[in-house]
Amino acid sequence: MNDKSQEHSYPDLSVVVAIVGDTTSPRADVAHLTENLQRLTSGQIDPPSIEVIVPYLNHVDGIEALSNVFPQVVFLPVNDIDMSAYQGGGREHHDVIRARGMQIAKGRLVALLEDCALPAENWARAVVDAHESDFAGIGGAIENSVDRALNWSVYFCDFGRYQNPLPPGPSDFASDANTSYKAADLALIAPVWEKSFREVVVNEALKQKGRTVALDPSIIVNQNRKGLSLGDALQERFVWGQSYAATRNVSLSFPKRLFYAALSPILPALLFFRHASTAQSRKNNFGAFMRAAPLTVLLLMSWSFGEAIGYLVGVKENK
Repeated sequence: MNDKSQEHSYPDLSVVVAIVGDTTSPRADVAHLTENLQRLTSGQIDPPSIEVIVPYLNHVDGIEALSNVFPQVVFLPVNDIDMSAYQGGGREHHDVIRARGMQIAKGRLVALLEDCALPAENWARAVVDAHESDFAGIGGAIENSVDRALNWSVYFCDFGRYQNPLPPGPSDFASDANTSYKAADLALIAPVWEKSFREVVVNEALKQKGRTVALDPSIIVNQNRKGLSLGDALQERFVWGQSYAATRNVSLSFPKRLFYAALSPILPALLFFRHASTAQSRKNNFGAFMRAAPLTVLLLMSWSFGEAIGYLVGVKENK
């Protein structure tokens, strides 16, 4: 992040939007990003001053045309990542492009979104108001706006813990699909995220510095994933499960990795009942959860298989 010595000249909020549609495809496009940018640049109620940054790789179609539509958005090309491990299935490069966007952010607050997460009309104002508190990072609520069983099942697997009513206050977790940080606190732990932003690692590093991450139910984005197929959803679950385990491997001995891999067959049942309990306790979406339950089981099985592979072999890092 840039020096804030002349803070009065900088925006209140920098928003780094990651394009994540290439998890299961060798290319990505701007179909979801277009609506996201429209909402950020002209669809906010009582907005603070906002800087929007879109870091992107060279396999994203439509960026040049979109940059003409949104000249106020900073489109940041990222062309120096080793993509040799990328075969149309991966997610580690998303962590890298987030970090690149954050490095050039000028705002006193830095927020992270995904292209398919459509912010509510009061999202930016809610972020700035929430940071009147002393919290270093604040994660928001994530809801589903596409009423299909498959979308609901992906939503519950990914973001069920963030459905409203979201319990406010200090939290051990916050999703990089809708979270924001005070730039001054991120500067304290810059070596942790400058090359690759991983939410779990960043939030733990802040905790070790005596800083707190919290949740706020008024900061809302909606998962707006259109055209989702079951095949892509299953592959995505596998990729994310493998990546999750590979991230944990850093702090696990090899015997522990083998132990967790051996336990992976029971994960679908454990995760399903955890998601069901959350949906039932929040009350708003339990009917949708039951409607999507068969698909959710399939997705959890794919995740568990990916997690087992991740513990055993990890993933090849993009640099």
